[in-house]
Amino acid sequence: MDTPPRLLTLVRHSLRTEHYSPRTESAYVDWIVRFVHFCGLRHPRELGALEVERFLTHLATEGKVAAATQNQALAALLYLYRKVLGVELPWLDGLVRAPQRPRLPVVLSKAEVAAVLAELQGTPRLIGGLLYGAGLRLLECLQLRIKDVDFDRHAITVRSGKGDRDRQTLLPAPLRTELLRHRELVDRRHRQDVQRGAGWVELPHALAEKLPNAGRQWAWQWFFPATRTYLHEPTGQHRRHHFHETAVQKAVHEAVLRSRIAKRASCHTFRHSFATHLLQDGTDLRTIQKLLGHADVRTTMIYTHVVDRGPFGVRSPLESLDVAAPSATQHLASPAGFGAADSAGDDDGGDAPELDSSAEDPGRSGERGE
Repeated sequence: MDTPPRLLTLVRHSLRTEHYSPRTESAYVDWIVRFVHFCGLRHPRELGALEVERFLTHLATEGKVAAATQNQALAALLYLYRKVLGVELPWLDGLVRAPQRPRLPVVLSKAEVAAVLAELQGTPRLIGGLLYGAGLRLLECLQLRIKDVDFDRHAITVRSGKGDRDRQTLLPAPLRTELLRHRELVDRRHRQDVQRGAGWVELPHALAEKLPNAGRQWAWQWFFPATRTYLHEPTGQHRRHHFHETAVQKAVHEAVLRSRIAKRASCHTFRHSFATHLLQDGTDLRTIQKLLGHADVRTTMIYTHVVDRGPFGVRSPLESLDVAAPSATQHLASPAGFGAADSAGDDDGGDAPELDSSAEDPGRSGERGE
């Protein structure tokens, strides 16, 4: 008698059948494993709504996870019961929800974007330019194929973006020459790979079965390929992966530190800055929504709160005063500095206490802040 497939095998097969992304598959499987361990390694068929409520409430109260994290765990368990086990859970009335706390995105000024990009080199610099110049998510940029970058129409096509939707965005004109030069180098490397029996890439879904040779064709190659090849054991093909996201994340992180920008910026900050700067330059929200690929314009409206005129575009009443505010640099340059009024009334005559030497070390303080 054949052994029935394991639960996680059924979950993975179901997710792949419905074309969920590999990252969603990995996240859902991880939540299901955590749920099973939380319930003492009992099979989910023996569990129900009460155990699901306990697990999700534990995440909110003991784990103190964000609302989005709790929602992801809920989605994973609902998928398990509905799609895999064929069980419809009753409404989870006793669930303690993680609090929803709206967060404003971190946005760089144009000068700060230029400073960070100036600190990047090579392929990460091109990728950073596209993240800001086209508003791409990091993986959307890294998973671009040669055929997706149209230099004649100045357009970039994003395939299977968030929500499995396709969209088009603009190709930044200042990057055109560098991108063309980069594509020539990729073409030369691909020809060399083909000559030595390699030159394959992974294809989406079942396209490899429909077009067996497409994985070696120029149009399907990654626009930003990895520097090394690997052996795909199921097919025996020597393939190239796309440039790895962690390499870009590390390069951007180090560039932000070197540029001395006092913001917790990341790769995704370029996308936030793209939308905010378009809004400042007068681009309408609907156009920005299409370029970003948001399903709902309300998601795009978050950028109206971070334009350079302050929240809601309101001017501070201080700007209308005739008397100028005292200069901070003049204040810092005064002999007494901060607390001069307090020290004037102090007739103790004692010396000021010495500061801890670690507070004077900018390198050590920078490490603590990061």
